[in-house]
Amino acid sequence: MEEPVVRFDRVTKLFERPGEGTFRAVDDLSLEIHAGTRVALLGKTGCGKSTMFNMIAGLLDPTEGTVTVNGRDPFREFDSFRGKLAVVFQNDRLLPWRTAIGNVEIGLEMLGLAPQERHDMAQRWLTQLGLGGHENDYPHALSGGMRQRVSIARAFATNAGLLLCDEPFSALDEITGQRLREEFVSLVREKRKTAVFITHSINEAFQIGDRIVVLKRPARIAYDVKISPDLDAAEKEAIRARILDELSA
Repeated sequence: MEEPVVRFDRVTKLFERPGEGTFRAVDDLSLEIHAGTRVALLGKTGCGKSTMFNMIAGLLDPTEGTVTVNGRDPFREFDSFRGKLAVVFQNDRLLPWRTAIGNVEIGLEMLGLAPQERHDMAQRWLTQLGLGGHENDYPHALSGGMRQRVSIARAFATNAGLLLCDEPFSALDEITGQRLREEFVSLVREKRKTAVFITHSINEAFQIGDRIVVLKRPARIAYDVKISPDLDAAEKEAIRARILDELSA
């Protein structure tokens, strides 16, 4: 069996809270995510999803156990992951003093691409995401959906194999969010990316994931299920009911 892209091996994460003692955010968690899969991490607020996300991104070190991405430690080897891991946040995180194309070029600049090469790459992704003609617009001139499209273009432009998505559609209206969600999943499939999504929406988990991992506080796996396109309505409803039971318990 091939090496997983992401592996949590008996991971525990503790935080010290002054005057309150130790807070256990993740508890003895083991999880493997393989190449080309779309995993939805689903759970209530405070269940440890963001802590897991930050450990994959190399922003936090586990207290116990190991987290690896492509067999390497993302915290201790952070610089080695440039261009290999990209993040799409809940808010677009665009730099207001840069144009749309300038924002998409940020990651490409960090990778050392020549100006014309990164400009052409950024232009291609903006066009693919329906923003042709808006390359020179600044973020304040773009709608929320358009800004998030720029953010998605920025993530894909570096050709990272692993995409980390922190509720990237939750700040958008329902129609815009649904449209972007469908386009994003289509791109992930087309480009054969591995994607990890954080969500607290059961409906969104079904739409974006080919696997749903339900987490309970402190982050531990309560339910782990593959979502096949061949599932019939009754099977989907049974999975949905099980997820609701786990989240309600």
